[in-house]
Amino acid sequence: MDWLQTILLALIQGLTEFLPISSSAHLILPAQLLGWSDQGLAFDVAVHVGSLVAVVIYFRTELRTMTTAWFQSLPSVMNDTPFGADAKLAWAVLLGTIPVGIFGLLFKSFIENNFRSTFVIAITTITFGLLLWFVDQKKNNTRDEYSLRFKDVMIVGFAQAIALIPGTSRSGITMTAGVMLGLTKVAATRFSFLLSIPVIFLAGGFLVLELLQSSAPVDWPKIAIGAGVATLSAYACISLFLSLIERIGFLPFVIYRMLLGVLLLLIIGI
Repeated sequence: MDWLQTILLALIQGLTEFLPISSSAHLILPAQLLGWSDQGLAFDVAVHVGSLVAVVIYFRTELRTMTTAWFQSLPSVMNDTPFGADAKLAWAVLLGTIPVGIFGLLFKSFIENNFRSTFVIAITTITFGLLLWFVDQKKNNTRDEYSLRFKDVMIVGFAQAIALIPGTSRSGITMTAGVMLGLTKVAATRFSFLLSIPVIFLAGGFLVLELLQSSAPVDWPKIAIGAGVATLSAYACISLFLSLIERIGFLPFVIYRMLLGVLLLLIIGI
């Protein structure tokens, strides 16, 4: 992998991890359509770390408050008594991660062996793009992320698990589920981004374990550049997306997904 590919793939990861257009699809496609060699485990770890650093830095204030509130809520959990909004949100993030963790352990190999194709990416890109367009029509939602109930969290969590299929978009399907449950677009987006933290951490952890068992050489300068580019582009993407989503809605991303899906079908001759 040369320097141009390193920078472009890191940009793709950083920009698409948090947009509702599927980062996994965009990382798979260059290899399949342009003949680029696989970026390798070390690079995958680097860009995941970059994305994780970006979202943690952006939500650092909320995360400090949520973490403190979560620890303070532990006695309340034992006594089955109510606790505050920040603790509830922290629990929501943790509980919402359970479905994707279970599904990942059970079906990761099956999905990688059977669903990492251009055809599958095209179909999921279009299908879940249409679902995103459907929820974009909802205009009167008023709920924020602090109002999520256990049932809501599980629905968003199971939606996130579906995103193990390439082309679905973890961000896209969790935002879709959140808006369907009555969250505002900003609230659904914020919860989606908070949910990404344990998911990216877990995915990165599995990649690190695989990397430790691998004998492949590591190009540390390119890894460092990849992580840095992914961090900067992901942070800019999070900030810009949250500032614009209430005004522009999801329609630009729906149109992009439709065009991309159709283009992929044309490329493979369908």
